[in-house]
Amino acid sequence: MTVTTDAAFLWAATHVERAALAGDLAALTPDRWAAPSLCGDWSVEEVVAHLTAAASIGRWRWIASMIGARFDPAVHNARRLAEHRGATPAETLERFRAVATSSVAPSGHTAAWLGEVVVHAEDIRRPLGLVRTPPVAATTEVARFFAARDFTVDSRRLVAGLRLEATDGPFATGDGPLVTGPTLALIMVMAGRPAHLDDLDGPGVSTLRGRLAG
Repeated sequence: MTVTTDAAFLWAATHVERAALAGDLAALTPDRWAAPSLCGDWSVEEVVAHLTAAASIGRWRWIASMIGARFDPAVHNARRLAEHRGATPAETLERFRAVATSSVAPSGHTAAWLGEVVVHAEDIRRPLGLVRTPPVAATTEVARFFAARDFTVDSRRLVAGLRLEATDGPFATGDGPLVTGPTLALIMVMAGRPAHLDDLDGPGVSTLRGRLAG
């Protein structure tokens, strides 16, 4: 399985997805900014602030932040989220828009940072009833990266011993009981989001459901 290292393509796709999310956020009322997302205990606004933080911190600042947090990712994320959250949702949105074309990242794993935007945008959209399917060329590269290694999530471990096949694109990997579905749904489940299990089919879905529940 080949994971692209074409940084230009991956960053361009990242910028497109940030712009699309900013467009969706512009129409939200304040109460919807406070709505829960699919990302743990974070609200919609907190996820947006997290995305701004991720697009604003390079390798050395990330290392310094992690040292300051005693290598606890939760502490690091909470501090950087607070740094980039605005006084109002409108200010939070403006800060996110300001980094929409940023190519800053803590590491050179560009597919992971595209995945960060794809996953967190869906974390926001799904609970709000908003729908966007990113281009399959972009989601395919994220799916390949997630299936190939554990990075910020234990995606590879989660799908070990299963055969994954996208129904809307070329992504396919693994051996074992079959799991099929849209590439975006496969990504979200690999990222640990059980809400997307109902978008998948095949005998391997029950295995994924059990692993996520555990």
